[in-house]
Formats: sequence, C-alpha cells, structure tokens
Amino acid sequence: MSIDREEVKHIALLSRLELSEEEVDLYTGHLDGILNYVEKLKSIDVSHVEPMSHAIPMFNVLREDEIQPSLSSHEALENAPDREFPYFRVPRVTE
Repeated sequence: MSIDREEVKHIALLSRLELSEEEVDLYTGHLDGILNYVEKLKSIDVSHVEPMSHAIPMFNVLREDEIQPSLSSHEALENAPDREFPYFRVPRVTE
C-alpha cells in the first residue's frame, strides 16, 4: 500500500491542519513508511499465537479482600476539628 501527496493533503484538510509543501513531502514519506510496515506485519502468520491483552503476563497484585478491624465512629472523629456526630463537619463551599 502506498500513499501519495494528494491523500496527505486530504488527510490534512480533514484534520484541519495547514501543511506547507515541505511538510506534505515529509509526511508523505513518513505515512508511506508506516503503511508499508503495517503491510509487512499483515504477512506474518500468527495463527499459532494465542490472543492476549498484554505483551507480558499480568497477575493481580492486590491482596485478598478480607474483613479487618477498623476504627469506630468515635475514634475516627476524635481528631476532627469540627464534628456533628457521626459526621465530619466542613465549611460550606457553595453559596
């Protein structure tokens, strides 16, 4: 697959980009190289490769969800600057 200058200008127009003639030449070469590389990748036989979501094996590194003791409402509010049991009281932020 190949891309020409007119296609690059059309893509630039759709993208609302103003490209100089030098930029059109530059991006024509870049995009042509990308498309040629994609064509090369398409020719690779991957029928024996199992689909995966990541390139390396991923494991869940989170701990098990177990019930553990926590602070009571009184303990949590002990150091609160302002409280109205059983809630923290904060300054109003809307008028």
